[in-house]
Amino acid sequence: MTPDLTVLLVEDDFHVQLGCVQALQLAGLGVEAVDSAEAALPRLQAGFPGVVVTDMRLPGADGLSVVRHCHGLDRDLPVIMITGHGDVSLAVEAMRSGAYDFIPKPFSPEVLVEVVKRALEKRRLTLEVAQLRRALAARADLSGQLVGRSPQMQRVRQLISEVADSPVDVLIRGETGTGKEVVARALHDHSRRKTAPFVALNCGGVPDSLLDSELFGHEAGAFTGAQKRRVGKIEYAHQGTLFLDELESMPMGMQIKLLRVLQDRVVERLGANQGQQVDVRVVAATKDDLLQRSREGTFRADLYYRLNVMTIDLPPLRERREDIPLLLEHFTLLAASRFQRPQPAISTEQLHRLMAHSWPGNVRELRNVADCLVLGVRQDILGELPPPSADGEPEGGLSLSETVDNFERSLIAEEMKRQGGNIARTAKALRIPKTTLADKIRKHGLGAQAADGA
Repeated sequence: MTPDLTVLLVEDDFHVQLGCVQALQLAGLGVEAVDSAEAALPRLQAGFPGVVVTDMRLPGADGLSVVRHCHGLDRDLPVIMITGHGDVSLAVEAMRSGAYDFIPKPFSPEVLVEVVKRALEKRRLTLEVAQLRRALAARADLSGQLVGRSPQMQRVRQLISEVADSPVDVLIRGETGTGKEVVARALHDHSRRKTAPFVALNCGGVPDSLLDSELFGHEAGAFTGAQKRRVGKIEYAHQGTLFLDELESMPMGMQIKLLRVLQDRVVERLGANQGQQVDVRVVAATKDDLLQRSREGTFRADLYYRLNVMTIDLPPLRERREDIPLLLEHFTLLAASRFQRPQPAISTEQLHRLMAHSWPGNVRELRNVADCLVLGVRQDILGELPPPSADGEPEGGLSLSETVDNFERSLIAEEMKRQGGNIARTAKALRIPKTTLADKIRKHGLGAQAADGA
């Protein structure tokens, strides 16, 4: 049981109080005893690190008043009521007023300890979740939305800070799972448009026959089944942000209409004779090379150049492995809060596995791994969950950053040795840009092993 949690016992009968204190202490639980509600209430506050056990019948204010006070102070604070024979109606009233449980007299020490342990475990989890939520709230800035200390992510955050509040449209490029929608939301959240709608549409997830109506809306009677006017996504995003994901899958005819919207900021519903002026910022995302697609004739070059005013490139996770521990901590924090579970520990061996994984699903795949860790679900990437040490922390002498640096250095050194020190071949084998590899070689002092090579 978590050692910093305590039991506040409210019992005026000296012998019953003594017996309860001894039973709880023998079970290894901290306990403080008082003999009245008036003595107990000043010791309670929101976030009280423990649970309350109170007798129903007390001198002065009764136990029911303790229950109601605690419920008003902190709805999640467990209060266990001790009731005498014939107090069933009072016990029912206590449960309705927010009591966690009740124990009828006479009761054995084992029953008391069992109920209190359950309540303490519930309280421990509640306080942990509250702490996790506070930690998440503290990460509400841009570095909390786009987690990572790598140079690539620092550049992404810098770009967002520079252009978030400008009206310029933005093109985001990156592999599946790199966080393109997260970047789009960050652009919206850090702009003056943040109080207006953020409207997202996956161009590949809507049938071509419906995409026109989804984007531009329609008038009543515009086509069979159009019984009333419908506002499209572009118009609905007025004064806000329109996020178009998988832009490469947009049909050519629709690309022409989108280009007009980008040029004129006018949207015309299907079946309408007049356009509507819109103030909307368009953020588009693609996993393909749109310039190459335009050369192949599958994407309009004029739309590409219209959107390519400001481009944000998101690196795949394999090119910023130094961010994996920080991302994992962030995602386990989110998952622990969402599932109301403790944040798990991770062993050095498991961290090595994560650092060596190729991450074809990128950040999204890592987030799934974090969810499985919190839920206690086995993942082949991780192997067995790490055994806790005596103090509840994972075994291992090195800090997280030292472990990451050592692993990265050995990985690069080993590959450079295999490639005869050729930087170009090493970068290709590790699937990272040559410039990134050069930075890491300098960082880890591996320059003596490098040989020229393009």
